[in-house]
Amino acid sequence: MQERAKLIQDNIGKVIIGKEDVIKHILTAMIAGGHVLLEDVPGTGKTRMARALAASMGLSFGRIQFTPDMLPADVTGLHIYNRQTNAFELKKGPVFTNILLADEINRATPRTQSGLLECMEERQVTIDGETQKLNEPFFVIATQNPIETAGTFPLPEAQMDRFFMKLSMGLPERDEEVRILETYREADPLKELTSVVSCDELMEMKKEADKVYVHPLIEGYLVDIVRATRDSSKTLMGVSPRGTIAFLRAARTWAWLHGSSYVRPDDVKAVAPAVLAHRLVLAYGQNRYQDAVRMIHDICESVPAPTESVERR
Repeated sequence: MQERAKLIQDNIGKVIIGKEDVIKHILTAMIAGGHVLLEDVPGTGKTRMARALAASMGLSFGRIQFTPDMLPADVTGLHIYNRQTNAFELKKGPVFTNILLADEINRATPRTQSGLLECMEERQVTIDGETQKLNEPFFVIATQNPIETAGTFPLPEAQMDRFFMKLSMGLPERDEEVRILETYREADPLKELTSVVSCDELMEMKKEADKVYVHPLIEGYLVDIVRATRDSSKTLMGVSPRGTIAFLRAARTWAWLHGSSYVRPDDVKAVAPAVLAHRLVLAYGQNRYQDAVRMIHDICESVPAPTESVERR
């Protein structure tokens, strides 16, 4: 099934130029059952990434443009009285989809932001005391602008911790931007994008990734990295146990994407910044996300990696 995953990457690459590593990380998060926060300036392709991902797998796509006056019911849905049937009927919100783009999530009030928490964690919503299961798969790509902070409500640590990864698209290099102009010169490739993998095949990918072997030495290595974030003088709060579990799932899925049947130390290092950095609460003077990313890189280099064989015996 790794070949099918490569088809998804290549298909998205027709629309998103030069961001192979970001595409791999997003696909890792989706297969592992997590959600992604994309923090970047406008115009870097965040929306197109989400649409291309949905189109590549033939999945339904929904979008919420968050604003300060939005209510939780605008996200989850509500019951509306129908005079013809003399009964209340559920009008489902945009969360009832496979891939949800939560655009500019930090522009919504904390009350509305929390409306996504149950959706993201439990894969269900409760409307007027009635629980509704969400579609499977359910994958949230939330975005926020790191530059424009006026009129925004920063995500609290509890909600940041529910995002499997935090990523940045970044601006393209010169040759990549030339390729973008060539690609979009005559037509929009997103309109011509077709499905290359079915939903059933995606679920099979999840099952295969769950079977990747994790040696006890690798588990210890993961925990040592996490504990280093808690013991550091640069942090007020390190990575939570939820983050440790996400770290394991990410490393296992990353290894599977690269054709390995077991997790290696390099797989752990590859996903560590995206999975761990946004979960840190830094001490005074270390308050930028870039500082957290550098800290995770330094920890991965300082914590001794297993040198013994970590294959299944």
